[in-house]
Amino acid sequence: MTHSLVCPETVSRVSSVLNRNTRQFGKKHLFDQNEETCWNSDQGPSQWVILEFPQRVRVSQLQIQFQGGFSSRRGHLEGSQGNEALSKIVDFYPEDNNSLQISFLGLWGGWSVPLKTVGW
Repeated sequence: MTHSLVCPETVSRVSSVLNRNTRQFGKKHLFDQNEETCWNSDQGPSQWVILEFPQRVRVSQLQIQFQGGFSSRRGHLEGSQGNEALSKIVDFYPEDNNSLQISFLGLWGGWSVPLKTVGW
């Protein structure tokens, strides 16, 4: 059984917010468990989400959901320890639909790092 690593102490940052409208499209909607809301980024070649966990985490899978028609073609998971530079852990290739998509990172051996970012 899996559980979310995101807790109240997890710090999140995003690359942009559509029309700077944080009330309707802000990062607070990333983890609100409401399928009627979502974080919407502004347009641009690269969008990202950074998660800074209060403790070391072991990531075994990544669950991500896009709005159909607004998906990334490629993403990558990066991690670091403390203030070290981020390094790529694995690439993932989401489908362009609104289904919950799960990448089993354990297929790549799993990672035990202080996860910092998911970028696409």
